[in-house]
Amino acid sequence: MTGAAACLGGFDGITVVIHGSSGCYFYPATLLHVPLHGTFIMENEVIFGSEQRLHEVLDGLSVKGNKIAVIMTCVPAILGEDVRSMLKDYDVILVDSPGFSGDVETGYKKALSVLAPSVDPVIEGINIDGACLLDPFSCGNVREIVRLLGSASVPVGTVFCSDRLERVEHAAAYTMGTNMDFTSGVGTWLGGTLGFEEISATFKKIAMVYPEADISPVHEEIEREDERIVRACDKYLRRFNPPQAIIFSGFSYATFAARTLKHYLDAEILYVGSRNVPGISSYPGEHVQGFSRVTSLIRQFNPDLVIGSSFERSVGGRAAFVGRTPPLRGRVKLAPHPVAGITGTLSFIENVLNACMDRVK
Repeated sequence: MTGAAACLGGFDGITVVIHGSSGCYFYPATLLHVPLHGTFIMENEVIFGSEQRLHEVLDGLSVKGNKIAVIMTCVPAILGEDVRSMLKDYDVILVDSPGFSGDVETGYKKALSVLAPSVDPVIEGINIDGACLLDPFSCGNVREIVRLLGSASVPVGTVFCSDRLERVEHAAAYTMGTNMDFTSGVGTWLGGTLGFEEISATFKKIAMVYPEADISPVHEEIEREDERIVRACDKYLRRFNPPQAIIFSGFSYATFAARTLKHYLDAEILYVGSRNVPGISSYPGEHVQGFSRVTSLIRQFNPDLVIGSSFERSVGGRAAFVGRTPPLRGRVKLAPHPVAGITGTLSFIENVLNACMDRVK
């Protein structure tokens, strides 16, 4: 359900309605930080049906002019109500995405499939994938990739999912990604942007399919910033041992973190706990969903460095901590920091070095 709300809530021109209880509304509302609406069904509606309550909410929102998207949650789904029939007189998008039907990525992709994105052959540029509201680094990722495309003289296509609704049906023919856990499947895939090697490979492909591109500024920036990171990490390693790290995150970010730590700091990657079903990886790890398992792994490995969320931070003890996955509570976050792109790698290494040095002071 939260994945579906993260997808739909990212588009200007859509009003999202969570059809369910107050808890079903407040959970995504506190994580996504965008305007959402709820039906807040109570015991009454559970017993006698929620049609009247749903109509009341939709009638109040219809006058605002946006396309309305209704997301089904667990309670109406379990009740077996024919919500599609209830909505026959309304021009709305219905996404049947209760929590028990899958994880965040499943709901995100299901909602996007309902929007039916398509390629418009007259549109130039490159689409940007992986902009999910649930990802606290999503806004920074998009800004960073827009910046890199601009430096290569390449226009931006549709941003999935952070754009105007009408652009969903007018996407460009080619797509690059920021967080590969949230891919759209629209257009021809050119590659990701997590880490310098991946960025370089993706922009080489962009140059092949977009002849007007000038990718030399991107490669020059990568070389320049790579030297800066090497100098900073060498300075750290002259004073301290390589960190022993345990990582908890979505598979895409976790793999990036492990690869980057190993490359620049010769870190020992003790374990990777993937929040979603992991892909192929050369690092030891598993699909970790329960907090008890997180606690057990941290106590088992006793790492120097923990990368994850507020949950992992709460049981990390004296280990250095770097936040990379929601929820990240107890910290003010205003600037759009990226994980993707050149600035994303710089930001990650900067945070790791500072956290590790703070730990040993």
